[in-house]
Amino acid sequence: MNQYLAAQPRAGAPLRLLCFHHAGAGAMTFAGWGARTGPQVSVVPVRLPGRETRLGETRITDTARLFTELDEHLGPMLDQGPYAFYGHSLGALVASRFAEHRISSGNRPPAGVVVGACMPPHLPNPLIAAHDLGDADLLAHLTALGGVPAELLARPAWLRAMLATTRADLTLGRFLREGARRPLSCPLWAFAGSRDKIATPAAVAEWERWTTASFRFHTLDGGHFFVRDAELPRLLGELLTPVAPAAAAQTPPGPAPAPRRT
Repeated sequence: MNQYLAAQPRAGAPLRLLCFHHAGAGAMTFAGWGARTGPQVSVVPVRLPGRETRLGETRITDTARLFTELDEHLGPMLDQGPYAFYGHSLGALVASRFAEHRISSGNRPPAGVVVGACMPPHLPNPLIAAHDLGDADLLAHLTALGGVPAELLARPAWLRAMLATTRADLTLGRFLREGARRPLSCPLWAFAGSRDKIATPAAVAEWERWTTASFRFHTLDGGHFFVRDAELPRLLGELLTPVAPAAAAQTPPGPAPAPRRT
């Protein structure tokens, strides 16, 4: 069983949308999305190690391991047909950098990358900067954003595990951000929450410089965690449904040529 996939792709859907969760969260972030994006888009939540059913596994904090494991566990599926990425906050950095990695490796490119609630790599990211805070300060930081469910506050063991996972995820985000070098050659769409205190709409709009293809920007009513609301998956379905036929008609590139010896 592929532990990275929280759900299997839906048969018959022309486009697969792989979704990457925010720091400290898991694939359950995207529960219910499959019924909201429409029949043309199959939602495939990706679950990184160290959470939910993978709680006992070592968390990923470096890009080399991340790309190696995503290539191994997701690569064969991505080579089979059209796909797109959605990433929220930390997940936006995972989605954009993994897309960059796939494209530069000569693999089938995504039909599009969608980022939400995330500063582009060239801007300072105060959330990622919180990776070295102690538990009390990190908890206060996350609570101010509305990112700590009330039930966790009543369960100290669960809360400690969430903070440890969040800290590891933010460390990964730091390296993903620092390693970003080149714009994507595929379409890029960016979503911001109108009341987001960290990834403000003005900052999220600057993702435009991270693609050489088309760019679209949307502002949604909400704060940093608008990913929990029903509007986002509905809009993604509307956005990606017209993309699916064109993506299906594209011929994927062959393998990247081997470097010449001199």
